[in-house]
Amino acid sequence: MRWCVSIGAVLLAGLLASDVAGHAAPVPIRQAAEKDQAAAVDVELILAVDVSYSMDMDELAIQREGYAQAIMSKEFLQALKAGPTGKVAITYFEWAASSDQKIIIPWRVIDGPETADAVANEIMKTPIRRASRTSISGAIYFAMPLFDENPYHGLRRVIDISGDGPNNNGAPVEGARDTALAKGIVINGLPIMVKEPSYSTMDIDNLDWYYEDCVIGGPGSFVVSIKDRDKFKEAIRTKLLLEVAGASPDRGVVPVAEKDKEPRVSCLIGEKIWQDRWGR
Repeated sequence: MRWCVSIGAVLLAGLLASDVAGHAAPVPIRQAAEKDQAAAVDVELILAVDVSYSMDMDELAIQREGYAQAIMSKEFLQALKAGPTGKVAITYFEWAASSDQKIIIPWRVIDGPETADAVANEIMKTPIRRASRTSISGAIYFAMPLFDENPYHGLRRVIDISGDGPNNNGAPVEGARDTALAKGIVINGLPIMVKEPSYSTMDIDNLDWYYEDCVIGGPGSFVVSIKDRDKFKEAIRTKLLLEVAGASPDRGVVPVAEKDKEPRVSCLIGEKIWQDRWGR
Protein backbone atom coordinates (compact mmCIF):
# COMPACT_ATOMS: atom_id res chain seq x y z
CA MET A 1 0.00 0.00 0.00
CA ARG A 2 1.28 3.47 -0.90
CA TRP A 3 1.23 5.74 2.13
CA CYS A 4 1.83 9.48 1.72
CA VAL A 5 2.51 11.92 4.52
CA SER A 6 1.92 15.44 3.21
CA ILE A 7 3.89 18.54 4.14
CA GLY A 8 0.58 20.24 4.88
CA ALA A 9 -0.26 17.69 7.56
CA VAL A 10 3.08 18.35 9.24
CA LEU A 11 2.46 22.08 9.05
CA LEU A 12 -1.00 21.66 10.54
CA ALA A 13 0.43 19.72 13.48
CA GLY A 14 2.90 22.54 14.02
CA LEU A 15 0.13 25.10 13.92
CA LEU A 16 -1.82 23.27 16.61
CA ALA A 17 1.25 23.09 18.81
CA SER A 18 1.88 26.79 18.24
CA ASP A 19 -1.68 27.71 19.24
CA VAL A 20 -1.36 25.67 22.42
CA ALA A 21 1.75 27.66 23.27
CA GLY A 22 -0.19 30.88 22.77
CA HIS A 23 1.40 31.94 19.48
CA ALA A 24 -0.88 32.53 16.49
CA ALA A 25 0.34 31.01 13.25
CA PRO A 26 0.86 33.30 10.25
CA VAL A 27 -2.26 33.44 8.06
CA PRO A 28 -0.57 32.29 4.79
CA ILE A 29 0.83 29.17 6.49
CA ARG A 30 -2.52 28.39 8.06
CA GLN A 31 -4.28 28.80 4.71
CA ALA A 32 -1.73 26.53 3.01
CA ALA A 33 -2.32 23.84 5.63
CA GLU A 34 -6.10 24.10 5.26
CA LYS A 35 -5.81 23.86 1.46
CA ASP A 36 -3.61 20.75 1.71
CA GLN A 37 -6.02 19.15 4.16
CA ALA A 38 -8.93 19.83 1.79
CA ALA A 39 -7.06 17.98 -1.00
CA ALA A 40 -6.51 14.83 1.10
CA VAL A 41 -8.45 11.74 -0.02
CA ASP A 42 -8.38 8.07 0.92
CA VAL A 43 -7.59 6.87 -2.60
CA GLU A 44 -6.91 8.32 -6.03
CA LEU A 45 -8.80 5.88 -8.25
CA ILE A 46 -8.64 5.67 -12.04
CA LEU A 47 -11.41 3.64 -13.70
CA ALA A 48 -10.11 2.48 -17.10
CA VAL A 49 -12.92 0.90 -19.13
CA ASP A 50 -12.58 -1.19 -22.30
CA VAL A 51 -14.73 -0.09 -25.27
CA SER A 52 -13.14 -2.27 -27.96
CA TYR A 53 -15.30 -3.91 -30.64
CA SER A 54 -15.12 -7.24 -28.84
CA MET A 55 -17.48 -5.71 -26.27
CA ASP A 56 -21.03 -5.91 -27.59
CA MET A 57 -23.45 -3.01 -27.08
CA ASP A 58 -25.30 -4.82 -24.31
CA GLU A 59 -22.05 -5.40 -22.40
CA LEU A 60 -21.07 -1.75 -22.80
CA ALA A 61 -24.44 -0.60 -21.49
CA ILE A 62 -24.35 -2.97 -18.51
CA GLN A 63 -20.78 -1.91 -17.77
CA ARG A 64 -21.78 1.78 -17.70
CA GLU A 65 -24.81 1.07 -15.53
CA GLY A 66 -22.69 -1.10 -13.23
CA TYR A 67 -20.22 1.68 -12.48
CA ALA A 68 -22.95 4.31 -12.07
CA GLN A 69 -25.04 2.15 -9.74
CA ALA A 70 -22.00 1.05 -7.72
CA ILE A 71 -20.94 4.64 -7.08
CA MET A 72 -24.46 5.54 -5.88
CA SER A 73 -24.97 2.37 -3.81
CA LYS A 74 -25.45 2.55 -0.07
CA GLU A 75 -22.61 0.03 0.38
CA PHE A 76 -20.19 2.31 -1.48
CA LEU A 77 -21.29 5.39 0.48
CA GLN A 78 -20.96 3.52 3.78
CA ALA A 79 -17.46 2.36 2.82
CA LEU A 80 -16.63 5.93 1.89
CA LYS A 81 -17.63 7.26 5.32
CA ALA A 82 -15.49 4.63 7.04
CA GLY A 83 -12.27 5.94 5.49
CA PRO A 84 -9.82 8.32 7.21
CA THR A 85 -10.99 11.33 5.16
CA GLY A 86 -14.35 10.07 3.95
CA LYS A 87 -13.43 11.11 0.40
CA VAL A 88 -12.10 9.53 -2.79
CA ALA A 89 -10.91 11.14 -6.01
CA ILE A 90 -12.07 9.37 -9.18
CA THR A 91 -11.49 9.76 -12.89
CA TYR A 92 -13.14 7.55 -15.54
CA PHE A 93 -11.82 6.99 -19.04
CA GLU A 94 -12.53 4.64 -21.93
CA TRP A 95 -9.81 2.92 -23.93
CA ALA A 96 -9.28 0.73 -26.98
CA ALA A 97 -6.13 1.00 -29.17
CA SER A 98 -2.82 2.33 -27.84
CA SER A 99 -3.64 5.82 -29.13
CA ASP A 100 -7.34 5.74 -28.23
CA GLN A 101 -8.24 6.90 -24.74
CA LYS A 102 -11.08 9.28 -23.88
CA ILE A 103 -11.67 10.83 -20.46
CA ILE A 104 -15.37 10.73 -19.59
CA ILE A 105 -15.12 12.00 -16.00
CA PRO A 106 -12.16 14.27 -15.18
CA TRP A 107 -10.91 14.09 -11.60
CA ARG A 108 -13.78 14.51 -9.14
CA VAL A 109 -14.04 14.09 -5.39
CA ILE A 110 -16.83 11.88 -4.10
CA ASP A 111 -17.62 12.60 -0.45
CA GLY A 112 -21.31 11.75 -0.14
CA PRO A 113 -24.60 11.09 -1.96
CA GLU A 114 -24.72 14.37 -3.88
CA THR A 115 -21.26 14.11 -5.42
CA ALA A 116 -21.77 10.38 -6.05
CA ASP A 117 -25.03 11.04 -7.89
CA ALA A 118 -23.41 13.78 -9.98
CA VAL A 119 -20.59 11.48 -11.13
CA ALA A 120 -22.96 8.57 -11.82
CA ASN A 121 -25.33 10.76 -13.85
CA GLU A 122 -22.45 12.07 -15.94
CA ILE A 123 -21.27 8.54 -16.68
CA MET A 124 -24.76 7.52 -17.81
CA LYS A 125 -25.46 10.52 -20.03
CA THR A 126 -22.29 10.11 -22.13
CA PRO A 127 -23.01 8.38 -25.47
CA ILE A 128 -21.69 4.83 -25.72
CA ARG A 129 -18.93 4.30 -28.27
CA ARG A 130 -16.85 1.39 -29.60
CA ALA A 131 -13.39 1.37 -31.16
CA SER A 132 -10.85 -1.03 -32.65
CA ARG A 133 -7.99 -2.96 -31.02
CA THR A 134 -7.21 -3.67 -27.38
CA SER A 135 -4.26 -2.01 -25.69
CA ILE A 136 -4.16 -2.58 -21.95
CA SER A 137 -0.60 -1.24 -21.96
CA GLY A 138 -1.82 1.93 -23.67
CA ALA A 139 -4.45 2.36 -20.94
CA ILE A 140 -1.83 1.97 -18.20
CA TYR A 141 0.61 4.41 -19.83
CA PHE A 142 -2.23 6.91 -20.33
CA ALA A 143 -3.35 6.53 -16.69
CA MET A 144 -0.01 7.00 -14.95
CA PRO A 145 0.53 10.75 -15.58
CA LEU A 146 -3.08 11.47 -14.58
CA PHE A 147 -2.07 10.94 -10.95
CA ASP A 148 0.55 13.69 -11.17
CA GLU A 149 -1.86 16.09 -12.87
CA ASN A 150 -4.59 16.01 -10.22
CA PRO A 151 -4.57 18.23 -7.10
CA TYR A 152 -5.40 15.44 -4.63
CA HIS A 153 -3.24 13.51 -2.19
CA GLY A 154 -4.35 9.93 -1.59
CA LEU A 155 -3.10 7.25 0.74
CA ARG A 156 -3.22 4.94 -2.29
CA ARG A 157 -3.08 5.31 -6.06
CA VAL A 158 -5.04 2.66 -7.97
CA ILE A 159 -5.69 1.90 -11.64
CA ASP A 160 -8.79 -0.24 -12.11
CA ILE A 161 -8.83 -1.94 -15.53
CA SER A 162 -11.85 -3.73 -16.99
CA GLY A 163 -11.69 -5.58 -20.30
CA ASP A 164 -12.73 -8.70 -22.19
CA GLY A 165 -9.53 -9.61 -24.04
CA PRO A 166 -5.73 -9.63 -23.91
CA ASN A 167 -3.42 -6.86 -25.05
CA ASN A 168 -3.04 -6.98 -28.87
CA ASN A 169 -1.82 -3.47 -29.68
CA GLY A 170 0.90 -1.13 -28.48
CA ALA A 171 3.67 -2.02 -26.06
CA PRO A 172 3.71 -5.36 -24.19
CA VAL A 173 1.53 -5.24 -21.12
CA GLU A 174 4.15 -6.55 -18.65
CA GLY A 175 6.43 -3.55 -19.20
CA ALA A 176 3.57 -1.10 -18.66
CA ARG A 177 2.52 -2.91 -15.49
CA ASP A 178 6.04 -2.96 -14.08
CA THR A 179 6.51 0.76 -14.80
CA ALA A 180 3.35 1.54 -12.84
CA LEU A 181 4.34 -0.68 -9.93
CA ALA A 182 7.73 1.07 -9.73
CA LYS A 183 5.83 4.32 -9.17
CA GLY A 184 3.91 2.86 -6.24
CA ILE A 185 0.69 2.46 -8.24
CA VAL A 186 -1.57 -0.57 -7.67
CA ILE A 187 -3.37 -2.16 -10.64
CA ASN A 188 -6.57 -4.18 -10.16
CA GLY A 189 -8.49 -6.06 -12.83
CA LEU A 190 -12.02 -6.88 -13.91
CA PRO A 191 -11.75 -9.49 -16.69
CA ILE A 192 -15.08 -9.86 -18.49
CA MET A 193 -15.70 -13.48 -19.48
CA VAL A 194 -19.41 -13.68 -20.24
CA LYS A 195 -19.04 -14.99 -23.82
CA GLU A 196 -17.48 -18.16 -25.18
CA PRO A 197 -14.08 -17.47 -26.80
CA SER A 198 -14.54 -16.52 -30.46
CA TYR A 199 -12.17 -16.37 -33.41
CA SER A 200 -13.67 -13.08 -34.56
CA THR A 201 -13.40 -11.26 -31.22
CA MET A 202 -9.86 -12.18 -30.05
CA ASP A 203 -11.25 -13.79 -26.89
CA ILE A 204 -9.05 -16.28 -25.05
CA ASP A 205 -9.57 -19.06 -22.55
CA ASN A 206 -8.58 -18.22 -18.97
CA LEU A 207 -8.64 -14.43 -19.33
CA ASP A 208 -8.71 -14.28 -15.53
CA TRP A 209 -5.33 -16.06 -15.40
CA TYR A 210 -3.97 -13.59 -17.96
CA TYR A 211 -5.09 -10.65 -15.81
CA GLU A 212 -3.72 -12.23 -12.64
CA ASP A 213 -0.29 -13.02 -14.13
CA CYS A 214 0.23 -10.23 -16.67
CA VAL A 215 -1.91 -7.18 -15.78
CA ILE A 216 -2.48 -6.62 -12.06
CA GLY A 217 0.14 -5.89 -9.44
CA GLY A 218 1.07 -4.03 -6.28
CA PRO A 219 0.23 -4.54 -2.59
CA GLY A 220 -3.29 -5.87 -2.11
CA SER A 221 -4.02 -6.04 -5.85
CA PHE A 222 -6.76 -8.39 -6.99
CA VAL A 223 -8.95 -9.66 -9.83
CA VAL A 224 -12.75 -9.84 -9.80
CA SER A 225 -13.84 -12.02 -12.73
CA ILE A 226 -17.23 -11.67 -14.43
CA LYS A 227 -18.35 -15.01 -15.85
CA ASP A 228 -22.10 -14.46 -15.63
CA ARG A 229 -23.79 -11.52 -17.36
CA ASP A 230 -26.32 -11.32 -14.51
CA LYS A 231 -23.47 -10.77 -12.04
CA PHE A 232 -21.90 -7.89 -13.99
CA LYS A 233 -23.14 -5.07 -11.77
CA GLU A 234 -22.54 -6.99 -8.55
CA ALA A 235 -18.91 -7.62 -9.56
CA ILE A 236 -18.29 -3.95 -10.28
CA ARG A 237 -19.74 -2.97 -6.90
CA THR A 238 -17.59 -5.58 -5.16
CA LYS A 239 -14.48 -4.25 -6.87
CA LEU A 240 -15.16 -0.63 -5.93
CA LEU A 241 -15.83 -1.58 -2.31
CA LEU A 242 -12.48 -3.36 -2.15
CA GLU A 243 -10.68 -0.39 -3.66
CA VAL A 244 -12.29 2.22 -1.43
CA ALA A 245 -12.46 0.42 1.90
CA GLY A 246 -10.71 -2.93 1.65
CA ALA A 247 -14.01 -4.76 2.16
CA SER A 248 -13.88 -8.55 1.97
CA PRO A 249 -16.40 -10.10 -0.44
CA ASP A 250 -17.60 -13.66 -0.05
CA ARG A 251 -16.33 -14.99 -3.37
CA GLY A 252 -14.96 -14.23 -6.81
CA VAL A 253 -11.86 -12.30 -5.81
CA VAL A 254 -8.36 -13.52 -6.58
CA PRO A 255 -5.37 -11.78 -4.93
CA VAL A 256 -2.27 -10.87 -6.88
CA ALA A 257 -0.29 -13.83 -8.19
CA GLU A 258 3.24 -14.51 -7.01
CA LYS A 259 5.36 -12.65 -9.54
CA ASP A 260 8.29 -15.06 -9.33
CA LYS A 261 6.18 -17.72 -11.05
CA GLU A 262 5.92 -18.18 -14.78
CA PRO A 263 2.63 -16.84 -16.23
CA ARG A 264 0.06 -19.57 -16.82
CA VAL A 265 -1.00 -17.75 -20.00
CA SER A 266 1.58 -16.07 -22.22
CA CYS A 267 1.58 -12.33 -21.67
CA LEU A 268 2.04 -11.93 -25.44
CA ILE A 269 -0.86 -14.19 -26.40
CA GLY A 270 -2.96 -11.34 -27.78
CA GLU A 271 -0.14 -10.06 -29.98
CA LYS A 272 0.53 -13.61 -31.22
CA ILE A 273 -3.10 -14.26 -32.12
CA TRP A 274 -3.31 -10.97 -34.00
CA GLN A 275 -0.09 -11.71 -35.90
CA ASP A 276 -1.21 -15.24 -36.78
CA ARG A 277 -4.58 -14.08 -38.08
CA TRP A 278 -3.78 -10.82 -39.81
CA GLY A 279 0.02 -10.85 -40.14
CA ARG A 280 0.55 -7.33 -38.82
